[in-house]
Amino acid sequence: MDNNNTIAGWVLAGAIAALSFSILSGKYFHADKPDRPETMGFEIEGVESSGGGSAEEPISVFLANADIAAGEATFKKCVACHTINQGGANGIGPNLYGALGKAHGHVAGFAYSDALTSIPGNWDFENMSEWLQSPRKYAPGTKMTFAGLSKPQERADLIAYLNSQGSNLPYPEPPAAEEATAEGEAPAEGEEVAATDDAAAPAAEEAAEVAETAATE
Repeated sequence: MDNNNTIAGWVLAGAIAALSFSILSGKYFHADKPDRPETMGFEIEGVESSGGGSAEEPISVFLANADIAAGEATFKKCVACHTINQGGANGIGPNLYGALGKAHGHVAGFAYSDALTSIPGNWDFENMSEWLQSPRKYAPGTKMTFAGLSKPQERADLIAYLNSQGSNLPYPEPPAAEEATAEGEAPAEGEEVAATDDAAAPAAEEAAEVAETAATE
């Protein structure tokens, strides 16, 4: 009987020790808190880094330096699904000739997903950039399986090439150019008149003094 009690005591003591070790190790290694690392080792689509980071500049900034030839080279990633020549046949994806400026589901006879056709408005430079960056984020539920282009200049080059194929829309002005235009605007009409009057006042006073002196003499 004493031996059984001794064995039971050791077993109980071992279980308590094991439980204590598990709790302490969990506290030490944060096993009870499923926190992600402070710095992500690599980017995962749909998961934002906890560090934040600066916002991407508008695509208009990159379009200002867009290279159509580079965009044509990038389009080779798309030829398995798309044609871009005028009157070209649809493939897995629709023909892309003249796509910019058109509605999201503009190609007659192509079976677009509701996720894309339900988006209002037409394709413009900004939303085309968002689409090319991440089709699944731009139109959740889309049939498009393309992972996207993360580099804004690569997207701008591709958009410039797409635009050259039947759309030929003018590029939007980069923000810096818009600000420069605003700074260079002419003053309001009232302000200009006030400035002219201020400049003329001393001359008028001087003329009056000369006339008064001449009359006295």
